[in-house]
Amino acid sequence: MKKVLMLAGDYTEDYEVMVPYQTLMVAGLHVDVACPGKSAGDTIKTAIHDFEGDQTYSEKPGHLFMLNADFSYLKLDQYDGLFLTGGRAPEYLRLDTRVLDIVRYFMELKKPVAAICHGVQILTAADAVRGIRLTAYSAVKPEVLAVGGEYVEVLPHEAVISGNLVTSPAWPGNVELLKGFLKLLNVRIDCP
Repeated sequence: MKKVLMLAGDYTEDYEVMVPYQTLMVAGLHVDVACPGKSAGDTIKTAIHDFEGDQTYSEKPGHLFMLNADFSYLKLDQYDGLFLTGGRAPEYLRLDTRVLDIVRYFMELKKPVAAICHGVQILTAADAVRGIRLTAYSAVKPEVLAVGGEYVEVLPHEAVISGNLVTSPAWPGNVELLKGFLKLLNVRIDCP
């Protein structure tokens, strides 16, 4: 059984942790969700971001999501891929040096990596997107460009695959992002 490590934290976008977590399990993968400073059985608060015609997304309280892995005891060589959730959590997760080391590990070994929305902020902080085509929530574009990434503007429901990395700008892109991630993991699932 292939294993995926998912990094999340308080105020991760609800649909960007819940939907990928459940979908990857349906595809037959084992998914460990971890957060710095937390252990298996601890919860994180999620936020629901919606697009309601304002200049940016609105934010509402989401659900509690129970973590199932201890961040302190992760053994990276056990994982086939990495999933970076979005929302506000990447703003502070990118300040954790171990989180950055984890991202560099997966990117340097060319293992499959998926990042949605603001999850790309962790990739940029790790200096892991230089010369790579990717997308993210539009507000992250300046960070992508500042570290030498090639920002690609796509619709919210689309995804961009570049080498071992698949990215999407927001939760409406979960389907295409997950299809791309499963393809990179070499996992076949019948999707329309």
